[in-house]
Parts: sequence; C-alpha cells; structure tokens
Amino acid sequence: MARNQEKALSMLSRWYTYQRELHNPGGPEKRPYLATECHSLQEAEKWRHQIIKEIARKVSQIQNAGLGEFRIRDLNDEINKLIREKGHWQDRIVELGGPNYHKIGPKMLDYEGKELPGNRGYKYFGAAKDLPGVRELFEEEPPKPPRKNRGDLMKDIDAYYYGYLDDEDGVLMKLEEEAEKKARHLAVEEWKLKKETGELDKELEEEERKEREEEEKRRKEIQEKKREEDD
Repeated sequence: MARNQEKALSMLSRWYTYQRELHNPGGPEKRPYLATECHSLQEAEKWRHQIIKEIARKVSQIQNAGLGEFRIRDLNDEINKLIREKGHWQDRIVELGGPNYHKIGPKMLDYEGKELPGNRGYKYFGAAKDLPGVRELFEEEPPKPPRKNRGDLMKDIDAYYYGYLDDEDGVLMKLEEEAEKKARHLAVEEWKLKKETGELDKELEEEERKEREEEEKRRKEIQEKKREEDD
C-alpha cells in the first residue's frame, strides 16, 4: 500500500514538472506559491535551500546602514516573510517523510552569536536593530529587586528603628539644649517687655483676682454643704 502511494506521488510529481515545463519552456523553474503543492521530498529540499540562500543574501544587504530607513524596513520584512516561508517548507518536508529541520536545523543567529530577539515572532536583522523605535526593544530591563519576606524585614528592626538609641550620639541632646536656650531667651525678653509696658502688673492683678474669686467660690461651697448637713 505504501509502495503504491509512493509511486502515485512520484507520477504526480512528474506530471507537475511536465506542466511547469510546458507552460514555461526553457525558463527558470518557479517556486510553488504553497508548499503543499509540492509532492516530492527532493524538490521540497531544493526549495528550502533556495529560500535559505535568499535569506542569507538579504541579511548581508541589510547590514548596510546607508540604505535608508525605508529600504531597511522593507528588507527586514522580506527576511521575516522568507523565514515564515522556510518554516512552511520544513513542515512539508516532515509530511513527505524527510528530516525535521525545526529540531535539528541551526537557529537564526546574529553576528554576536546570540539568538535574535523579536517582538512576538518578528525578528530584526542588521541595521534594522538600530532603527527609531526598535532599539528600545533590545534594551534589557533592569532586574526586579527580590521580594523580601517577613523574616528579612525583621532583620533590619532593632533599637535604632524604635528610636531608643537616638541620644547615644549626643546629636539630639545638643539640639535640645540649643532649643531650650533659645526658648529661655525669648521668655526673658518677653517678660522684660511686659514689665516695661506695665502689662506684667496687669497680668499679676488679673491672676490675683481670679485666685480670690476661686477662693470665694470654694468658701461658699463649703458653707452650703454645712447648711445642708445641719438640715
């Protein structure tokens, strides 16, 4: 059964070859638009190698930064399109019983030997990596700081954290002494000013009046309490 299927595919492949030669006599053989149109493993291998040569040629061209932004973008698009087409042919080769180049084939590497970074499968080659808006895609983000757990946070909590040792270095005491001297000086100046203007005597008289009123109030409360007890 497999032998008959192989013969049929071989005959079909020869028929496709005959049709291409009939419609394009003496001209270069054109690569099928769809990989599924190819039914010969040998031809599928040939078209895959042809695509690889085209990719290599365009990758060499795109290294020239003097081509201009628009030409570089077009070349980069063409390379990505050829890479996708190469993947279709490699899938077809597997379907025809050939090797799986997705697993054994070399990866597309840049000149530094690193795998080309891309944006959702889209890759940038040569001068395309330095285009405006593209360079940012290749900048590595700074690593995020490791998240601390409760134990790590407790390591930094000590007496200094609660302020128990703030007076050990003498800085706080010095500041408090300076503030106290300043406050005392302001209080003395205010007292002198009130004394010169007579406000101090008025304040003393007011305090004495309030004290007499308080004393009179307390005396009346005591008398009222005694009267209630007698009744």
